[in-house]
Amino acid sequence: MADQQPDDVRWLDESEQASWRAILRGTRLLEGALDEALRGSGIQLSEYEIISMLSEAPGQRLRMSELASMVVQSRSRLTHTAKRLEERGWVGRQSCLADKRGVELVLTPSGKDAIDRIARVHVQSVRDNLVDIMTPEQYKAIGDAMAIVRDHLDPEKRSGR
Repeated sequence: MADQQPDDVRWLDESEQASWRAILRGTRLLEGALDEALRGSGIQLSEYEIISMLSEAPGQRLRMSELASMVVQSRSRLTHTAKRLEERGWVGRQSCLADKRGVELVLTPSGKDAIDRIARVHVQSVRDNLVDIMTPEQYKAIGDAMAIVRDHLDPEKRSGR
């Protein structure tokens, strides 16, 4: 809490500290492994996440501000990532259908082909590095726990559950 003084901090005990470090390092290692698996496809995990979200959206298009919230990126970072995807011909920017002041990112046919091809690599990496190394109960428990964190940090549901 912002009002707490350092003397008021409830320090992590040994078990809590071990769990926290496992969470922190495990998530970093997992993200690295998923990124590495996609490298052979010439795409970064952050780029894959964007075209994946677009592929699942109605009309394969999303408002840039909404997409930034969904992939937990700043609008500036999303703009830079979108530019790289545009250069590949996988997305385009268009005025919002409902509000001409906004901008939507739209998946192109070439982007659809790319996501169809690359999704297999990504899903296999998720299975190899997370899903299949746990019991179904452990995997569900992690999902449930991270949903609590997500809901705490994003109470307005900007990340689009």
